[in-house]
Amino acid sequence: MEKIRFDELIQSNIPVLIDFYAEWCGPCMTFLPVLQELKNEFGEQIKIIKIDVDKHLDLVQKIQIMGVPTIMIYQHGELIWGAPGVPTKAFLADKLSPLVQAAT
Repeated sequence: MEKIRFDELIQSNIPVLIDFYAEWCGPCMTFLPVLQELKNEFGEQIKIIKIDVDKHLDLVQKIQIMGVPTIMIYQHGELIWGAPGVPTKAFLADKLSPLVQAAT
């Protein structure tokens, strides 16, 4: 994914949750149900994008991803929150809810 394309993806009125993952990463795979639950709860009010770090090394280096999984939330092109690890659905829902409200 080119940097320009990434910049286009995060330029959104609705929150964009990005999951930087690797197929060989066990914790990344345990996070998949959380993503599905968030998609079920928020539907079209959020975008969820998964980026395989092994296939997008230039992007990973440019935005300084240090570990997987790393979860980031953007809105209007700005990073709202991001951290490595596997956050809970409740934690992410608490982060996303006010952003969804602000977008409507």
